[in-house]
Amino acid sequence: MTIIGIDLGTTNSACGVWTEEGVKLIPNRLGDVLTPSVVSLDKNGEVIVGRAARQRLINHSDRTVAAFKRLMGTDHKVKLANRAFTATELSSLVLRSLKEDAETFLGEPVTDAVISVPAYFNDNQRHATKLAAELAGLKVERLINEPTAAAIAYGLHQKQEGMFLILDLGGGTFDVSLLEFFDGIMEVHASAGDNFLGGEDFVDAMVDDVLRQNGLKRDQLKPLLLQNLYLQMEGAKRKLGGENQLLNLDLGTQQVDFTVTADWFARISTPLLLRAKHPIERAIRDAGLHPNKIDDVVLVGGSTRLGIFRSTIGKMFSRLPSCHLDPDTVVAMGAAIQAGLMMRNEALDDVVLTDVCPYTLGTGVLNHDNPRQGDYFLPIIERNCVVPVSIVKQVYTAHDNQAEVTVKVYQGEHRLVEKNVYLGELTVPVPAAPKGHEAIDIRYSYDMNGLLEVDVTVISNQKTFNHLIEHTPGALSDADKKKALEKLGALKFHPRDGEENRALLARGERLYESSLGERREYIAHIIQQFEKVLEGQHPAEIAKARKQVADALAQLESEDWF
Repeated sequence: MTIIGIDLGTTNSACGVWTEEGVKLIPNRLGDVLTPSVVSLDKNGEVIVGRAARQRLINHSDRTVAAFKRLMGTDHKVKLANRAFTATELSSLVLRSLKEDAETFLGEPVTDAVISVPAYFNDNQRHATKLAAELAGLKVERLINEPTAAAIAYGLHQKQEGMFLILDLGGGTFDVSLLEFFDGIMEVHASAGDNFLGGEDFVDAMVDDVLRQNGLKRDQLKPLLLQNLYLQMEGAKRKLGGENQLLNLDLGTQQVDFTVTADWFARISTPLLLRAKHPIERAIRDAGLHPNKIDDVVLVGGSTRLGIFRSTIGKMFSRLPSCHLDPDTVVAMGAAIQAGLMMRNEALDDVVLTDVCPYTLGTGVLNHDNPRQGDYFLPIIERNCVVPVSIVKQVYTAHDNQAEVTVKVYQGEHRLVEKNVYLGELTVPVPAAPKGHEAIDIRYSYDMNGLLEVDVTVISNQKTFNHLIEHTPGALSDADKKKALEKLGALKFHPRDGEENRALLARGERLYESSLGERREYIAHIIQQFEKVLEGQHPAEIAKARKQVADALAQLESEDWF
């Protein structure tokens, strides 16, 4: 049985296979190893995937779509001509094309694959990726995080030992993984990222600034002109260097000569580069390491070719990052190597891979301090725990004669469940008893594919109930939208919503989300105490508490080394 490795990317996808000579990247029907992740429908309603589809982005924009990977895990639908597709369905079409290319190249049927996903993909997005593969006729042997796949390629290629920081900036996502390679073991220490930061965003920034300078908005340009402007900016981004580029832009009501300079691009890219720093800092802080303990910084993803990105990373770590493997194909190479591991190829038997859970997973518990605020989030598996992992925590019934307990499953870093991502729930019956009498064990088990299993055990009768999380959030119905709008319209502003107080709460929440363990609990306590004072609506007490909280948070921030 041959297992292929697939990099299902936002901009381009690729696949490979492990052979006796090492990794072989599989060419598509056009002889390219990169297949654009673009889908189009022709006038007969037939599907076109890849380079041919990309060529139709301008003249057939109503029938063509790209960058749909960002919509994975949602029920958002993209309309092509008179048909609607989810991101999962569109991804399955790309995977089917790759599968057919692999079968042609190998001369045999292909039914199994290792598929890469961004490290920061949540549970819904991972399920959507597996579903896309199933729709394409592929069984997913393993979902592997993209930075981990790249690290495997670098580690096996160089046989190095040490601590590596993998920065994967693709077309639509930015992933950060901090890992150690030693004695044939690839151990991931921490993972972070931004699912909405990639090369596409740099092009967005270029387009927005050009339109701003000419007093225009996106909706004032016809789709064909806007798409053409995007392609011109994309081309200019790829050619950025020491020389200026003069472009003639058709903006509908006017023809504009626009000069693309390195200084201009640096200016409009600054907010994006600042965003890129946050997950880097979080990953290193979560691992409890100082930057000087990192032996090498490795760049992955086509967008890391940007000189300004490489320069920013170089300044952060006072060293030149490594980028000697092709950033466009290194993830596919790593996925193919992992596929070789799955086939138990003897040449790869001595490599052991560990990974981490990218998000904190937990459940909701009653908020006795302020019920109106909503339930608190009880972390069960904290982010960056090595997987596979299984952790249990005990809770108790909250009401007299309670007949059942509903365990709701969330992922995220906020201390209030409503601010986190809802994944699903499990309702279990419990014997009627006084509140707090019946104990419930909640066990979360998270596997190497990023899939979550929940076991709930009622202690008094030892009955256990199991649930594999398969929830995928859908779009709100019209009735739900109406209810949500009514709820928002009914909100009344409260003194706690004063600008200074909101800013301080947001600062506290940011620190809470970037912390773990006792530090996280301490910050939660500070915020809870401040919220109690705000509820009292006494200006003098609020001012006093605000200063105390600000001082405490400043002290916490001063402890950060990065």
